[in-house]
Amino acid sequence: MISPFLVLAIGTCLTNSLVPEKEKDPKYWRDQAQQTLKNALRLQTLNTNVAKNVIMFLGDGMGVSTVTAARILKGQLHHSPGEETRLEMDKFPYVALSKTYNTNAQVPDSAGTATAYLCGVKANEGTVGVSAATQRTECNTTQGNEVTSILRWAKDAGKSVGIVTTTRVNHATPSAAYAHSADRDWYSDNEMPPEALSQGCKDIAYQLMHNVRDIEVIMGGGRKYMFPKNRTDVEYEMDEKARGTRLDGLNLIDIWKSFKPKHKHSHYIWNRTELLALDPYTVDYLLGLFEPGDMQYELNRNNVTDPSLSEMVEMAIKILSKNPKGFFLLVEGGRIDHGHHEGKAKQALHEAVEMDRAIGQAGTMTSVEDTLTVVTADHSHVFTFGGYTPRGNSIFGLAPMLSDTDKKPFTAILYGNGPGYKVVGGERENVSMVDYAHDNYQAQSAVPLRHETHGGEDVAVFAKGPMAHLLHGVHEQNYIPHVMAYAACIGANRDHCASTSLSGSPSPGPLLFLLALLPLGILF
Repeated sequence: MISPFLVLAIGTCLTNSLVPEKEKDPKYWRDQAQQTLKNALRLQTLNTNVAKNVIMFLGDGMGVSTVTAARILKGQLHHSPGEETRLEMDKFPYVALSKTYNTNAQVPDSAGTATAYLCGVKANEGTVGVSAATQRTECNTTQGNEVTSILRWAKDAGKSVGIVTTTRVNHATPSAAYAHSADRDWYSDNEMPPEALSQGCKDIAYQLMHNVRDIEVIMGGGRKYMFPKNRTDVEYEMDEKARGTRLDGLNLIDIWKSFKPKHKHSHYIWNRTELLALDPYTVDYLLGLFEPGDMQYELNRNNVTDPSLSEMVEMAIKILSKNPKGFFLLVEGGRIDHGHHEGKAKQALHEAVEMDRAIGQAGTMTSVEDTLTVVTADHSHVFTFGGYTPRGNSIFGLAPMLSDTDKKPFTAILYGNGPGYKVVGGERENVSMVDYAHDNYQAQSAVPLRHETHGGEDVAVFAKGPMAHLLHGVHEQNYIPHVMAYAACIGANRDHCASTSLSGSPSPGPLLFLLALLPLGILF
C-alpha cells in the first residue's frame, strides 16, 4: 500500500509537471494511434526481397531499460521532455525478444552471446567462435569445435565485410566474427598462459590478421595488441600501459599490409584526421586503430584523434558499398556495457544515443528494399530507473520524494549491484550532497561490487528490410544470424534462392515468398 505521504508527493509533482498543450486534446492521441494503425496495415505486404546488404548493430549491454532511458535522454538533449521521443531503432517495423543465456550460464557474458548471434550456435561463457564442447581456458578443447560466423559466410559469397566497434577490435563481440578462442581474454599472446601457447592456440589479435585476411574494413581500438612488447605508442608516448604487448615480436600492422594485393589501396590509420581525409572511393582496405585499448567514451572523446561511431559507420558503408554483390557490416556500441559495469549511467546512455545516431546515419545511406538492418543487444544489465518521476524529469535526476525509510533523496537511476554502493556514517549516502549529474557519477546500488553485473532478462531485437518479419516473437539468440543469412542467400540455407539475377545477386523464387509466410501463419 502506498503511503499518503508518497501519494501527496507524486500528485504535487505530476500536477506541476509540464504537459505539452497538444497532448491535452484527445484528438492528438487518436490521430497518432490511427496513423500507427495505417502503418501497421501496410506491413501486410511483406518485403521478401533478397538482402544485398546486411548491417548488424550490437549495443553491448543495451537492455530494454537502457533503450528506454536512452530514448528519454535523446529527447532531453533536444530540449524535449524525452518520453515521447523516438529512437531510430524505435522506427523499425519488427521487434522480437532474444533469450540471452549461455549454454553454461543463466546470466551470460558477451563472448558466448556473440558466438550465438554471429555464428548461429550457443556456446559457453567466455568462449568465442567455438561450440559448447570447448571449455573456457582449455586450449586443447578448441580444435574441431570451431564454428564460423555470418561475416565468413558473407565473405565466402563474394560480399565485402566490415567490423566497426568502440571497444578493442579483438574484444568479445568483434572477435566472434573471425576468431576461435577458448578464452575471450587472450587479446595477444601476452595474455595467454604458457600451456595454451605450447598447445598451439593463437591469440585473438593474431587471428584477426590471419583467419579472414581480406576483411575490407576494421575500425576500433586495440593498437597495443598489434605491436611488440614495450613498443611506444604513437599517441601516448609516455604511457607505459599504452605500449605494445606482443611477446612474439610480431608487428601485426605490417603483416596486415603484406597480405593485401599490391594493386589494391590499403590504408592503416590511427586518428580521426586521417579518417576524414580518406577518399572512400579509392580505399579497398581500411584498418583504423584509434586507441591502444578501448576507444574513449563519447562524452570524453577527443575530436581530433578519435572519430565518433557515426563517422566510422559512414566511412565503412561508403567503402563497402562499392561491391556490386553487397556487404555485411557489424557495428558495436561496445562501451554502453563498460559504462554500466562502472556504474556510470550517464556514460552508458550517451554511448547508446551515439549508437542510435549511427543507426540513423546508416539508414540514410541504404534502402530497406535491399538492406536488412538488425539492432539488438548481447545481454542486459541490472540497471533500472523509477521512483514515480514526473514527465520530463531529467533522466539523471532525483525521484520526487524522499525514501520513507531513511528519509533521504534518491536518484531515479539505480543499479541492483555495483560500485555505487556507499555508506556514510553507517547510513546510505545522501545524494543531495554530491554531484549526481556528473559524467562519472556512480549511481547507487543495492549490493557492493567493484563491477556491476549483467542482467539475465531477454533483450529486444529490432529489424527492418528484406525478411525482417522473420524476427517476430521470442527467439533463442542463435536464431538471429540464421535469419540474416536466409535473407541474404548466404551460408548453408540457400535452397530458397531459386535463380540468379543479371547483377550476380540471387533473386527469390516463388518458394521464397511462401516460406516467408510460414512464421506468420498466413498459409494456414
